[in-house]
Amino acid sequence: MSIFIIFEIIAGDMENMNQFNQYTFFTEMSELAFKHQSFDLSLGLPDFDIDDRLKEYLKEAAALNHHHYEPLAGNPLLVTNIIEYNIKRKNSLSIQENEITILPCSTFALHTSLKCILNQGDEVIIIQPSYYTYAPCIVMNGGTPVYYNLESDFTVHWDLLENCLSEKTKAIIVNSPQNPTGKIWTKQDWEKLYELIKDREIYLISEEIYDIYCFDGASHYSSFLHPELRKRTFCIFSFGKMFHTTGWKVSYLLASEELTQRFRCYQQYISYGANTPGQYAVAKYLEIFDPSENQKLMQKKRDIFNQMLKDTPLFVEQTSEGSIFQVVNFRAVSKIKSDIEFSRWLTTEKKVACLPLSAFYKGATNSDYLRFSFARKDEMIIRALEHLRNVL
Repeated sequence: MSIFIIFEIIAGDMENMNQFNQYTFFTEMSELAFKHQSFDLSLGLPDFDIDDRLKEYLKEAAALNHHHYEPLAGNPLLVTNIIEYNIKRKNSLSIQENEITILPCSTFALHTSLKCILNQGDEVIIIQPSYYTYAPCIVMNGGTPVYYNLESDFTVHWDLLENCLSEKTKAIIVNSPQNPTGKIWTKQDWEKLYELIKDREIYLISEEIYDIYCFDGASHYSSFLHPELRKRTFCIFSFGKMFHTTGWKVSYLLASEELTQRFRCYQQYISYGANTPGQYAVAKYLEIFDPSENQKLMQKKRDIFNQMLKDTPLFVEQTSEGSIFQVVNFRAVSKIKSDIEFSRWLTTEKKVACLPLSAFYKGATNSDYLRFSFARKDEMIIRALEHLRNVL
């Protein structure tokens, strides 16, 4: 291959990547919130402290000289404790050691999973609204994003999803509980998905990073529980989301032994492993961690947000089933402004920051909705909603 062809490929990749600008909404709203001293409910970054016991385990990791590379699969104690943790789930999940890999973050897991399966021109279905990293990861791996939009109530119309499949379809990305809608996929949803793809060579990338945040008696049902989907699934989890420690960069991937081997072939040349002291601390904390405590904490925050929102013209059409986000309709306040314009106005003029739902769509320029994060201290949620009540 000549150097000129290589330059053309690189230039084409750069041009493809320049089409993705959703990230600017995330940074812009946060920066506007800081500049205007607004209550920042735009990003899913908790502002409350982590468990003191988790801090002590991190100190212990340093004292015990956990400073060097762990094995490619991850800290052996952490792998063992992940197995034990998943067995104790309400929907018990049995996993083997050779199906677990410890990783730095869910985006790394997504990118590397795609690298394992995509050839140039393969198509990957993205269910919108979706997180902004999905399409860029597909393009960086030579694939083509194909977008399927959820129904107005954020449910899947299975016939329409099936219409998105083609001979080039290589994978589908699913997020449950979903950011931004808070929708949860059930056992029946996974069965319907399998019926669509069972006779095709299509993989599933299932991002389940908000797994412990299922509300109102619901419990997380992992795609990895489906005996057939399990054979073709890359299933992603995040300790950063579970323990409010996103900066520690410790996540994990579940995949069949065959897919795990394929994944690690690429992993060893990209990042190799995750934060070593963090792996030890997480491993020890898993032995005492009660996920119901964090679930109740987050559901309480959702309930405070939604109850107080009733005193404003903003309204919730569907209560978030899970995750740390709530979608809110703003059309009672403005019929004219786009969701982007309204988000900027709310952040700069009314001092409460959010995100426009169109930031989670490729090609969308407007919607009737905003996304708020309720992963904040109770007092901040209360002050922000009291403020909105007085200014709207």
